[in-house]
Amino acid sequence: MMQNEIIRPIEPKDNGSMADIIKKVLTEFKANKPGTAYFDKNLYSLSDVFRTPKSWYWVIEQDGEVRGGGGIFPTDGLPDGYCELVKLYLDEPLRGRGIGKKLIALCLQTAADAGYTHVYLETMPELKIAVPLYERLGFNYIQTSLGNSGHTDCNTWMVKAVAHLSAIKNN
Repeated sequence: MMQNEIIRPIEPKDNGSMADIIKKVLTEFKANKPGTAYFDKNLYSLSDVFRTPKSWYWVIEQDGEVRGGGGIFPTDGLPDGYCELVKLYLDEPLRGRGIGKKLIALCLQTAADAGYTHVYLETMPELKIAVPLYERLGFNYIQTSLGNSGHTDCNTWMVKAVAHLSAIKNN
């Protein structure tokens, strides 16, 4: 990462910027449709949503401006030990520079440290930059959705075991 980019926890002042980035990215990839994060009722209040216990959300700030973010959340209906990688979106200038990979690594390590055993995600083929990244980072395809995210148009589901991360760290 360049020196002018920082990853930090979301704050209320970031809500509008992150909502705008999510909508912009989904529009860019022609995925701005019902059943996606584009229409989430809490899109403009993410800092409130991530006050939920065992949830975290970080933003990427560049030159004082929010340019992306992502987090983990204990989505209702997930199997025990699972959390969901959620709302991972980067503005175009940040892509292809390893920043998304770094943010996902932070999410995975936080999940392991929090006692989660698996990280689940929902995506769609339209997000053609994100899907190969998830594959490279060891996420495996599964045949059906887990939990109750409400993202009915996301038709690609993946999961990665993370329990070993905390086991390695603690030995």
